[in-house]
Amino acid sequence: MANFSKSNVPQFSVEVYQNEYLPEGGREVNAIVTVTSTGGGTIGGAVGAPQLHSPGGGPDAAVALMVDCSGSMDYPPTKMRGARDASAAAIDTLRDGVRFAVIAGTHVAKEVYPGGGRVAIADPSTREQAKQALRKLSAGGGTAIGTWLRLADRLLSSADVPASAVRHGILLTDGRNEHESPEDLRTTLDACAGRFTCDARGVGTDWEVKEVTGIASALLGTADIVADPAHLTDDFTQMMETAMGKEVADVALRLWTPLGSEIKFVKQVAPTVEELTERRTESGPRAGDYPTGSWGDESRDYHVCVQVPNAELGQEMLAARVSLVIPQPDGSAQTLSQGLVRAVWTDDMAASTSINPQVAHYTGQAELAQVIQQGLDARKAGDVDGATAKLGRAVQLAALSGNADTAKLLSKVVDVVDAAEGTVRLKAKVAEADEMTLETRSTKTVRVKK
Repeated sequence: MANFSKSNVPQFSVEVYQNEYLPEGGREVNAIVTVTSTGGGTIGGAVGAPQLHSPGGGPDAAVALMVDCSGSMDYPPTKMRGARDASAAAIDTLRDGVRFAVIAGTHVAKEVYPGGGRVAIADPSTREQAKQALRKLSAGGGTAIGTWLRLADRLLSSADVPASAVRHGILLTDGRNEHESPEDLRTTLDACAGRFTCDARGVGTDWEVKEVTGIASALLGTADIVADPAHLTDDFTQMMETAMGKEVADVALRLWTPLGSEIKFVKQVAPTVEELTERRTESGPRAGDYPTGSWGDESRDYHVCVQVPNAELGQEMLAARVSLVIPQPDGSAQTLSQGLVRAVWTDDMAASTSINPQVAHYTGQAELAQVIQQGLDARKAGDVDGATAKLGRAVQLAALSGNADTAKLLSKVVDVVDAAEGTVRLKAKVAEADEMTLETRSTKTVRVKK
């Protein structure tokens, strides 16, 4: 494990958990890489804390709030009212000196504040002006989320925003993206990926889970349901507090492999399951970068699987070198920390067949997320047997791993006969909000008990 730090970024550490022993002919190496970022807790200009960039004492940051103002936000009227109140609370949570903008989203995107293609700088006066602008928001029109994201991208990358800023979007919707094609939204997400992170929230139960989770996934943010508009303010305040705690943008997980080795897959496995394999960008000979988004004080786990060339018993090799880097505009990179993944061939059966507890735990958590999705899809398609089998396996995995939150959500969709065996019966009646909550939160994992 190694650490590197500079005064303007938190300190990162990398720990590798694996069973490095392979049997004769063994070629697959699995490792859980735990990345921890610490020492950032100086946000908000605490007394004696180093002043990093912005006048408010934290790092440079820019935030775009995208509020759904389509016609359906008036049914019931509490939705629009909740959205206005929640956005106002989020604006109150902005640190002084942070650049921000508010966007009203319908079938077109409209700048609500400050307007003119600019961003405002948060202080008591601009926060009050933004809240006054929010009070005038009313519902009417369709939904084309890609237009909201494109406007957010333009504002977050405007000349007023420093190049080093942590860029963040918060998006609220209550309906399906009916006024643009799925291809248009996909193109927009591809264009915005890596330019800013975005948290997405669905309010009520008339929106499409896969759309909202797809936006958050593409833009490395969080997704969740707020079934009751009364809870929006708490959720938005918490989201903005988390965004204000981010101190370094665009960190990449860089994997270097020796000749003859290749990366089979890379996925984030905690706090949520996020597939990163296809997002690799080449960063030099036999090296590739996988995006992880922006970081504050936090810890995340990644599952790395490497295929190594065959070797004789007794041989050992470096299977991969894992580095945390901040890519620089000139093509170089600042290394924050690194760790090593090893392979050792042995004829000791006990050594080569034992599965590392971290690897076993997260393999189960990734399967849990997958079988929940498959079970809910089968249920919607009317495949009772398929849904029962998959959701039964989900109940079994949740019990095995101690994922109590997911077990509780599952119990609202199925009657659990025997959790250890995975024996369940589908409930005849399920509240739409309960099913959507299970689907939206299916990728949330619990960490392995060390």
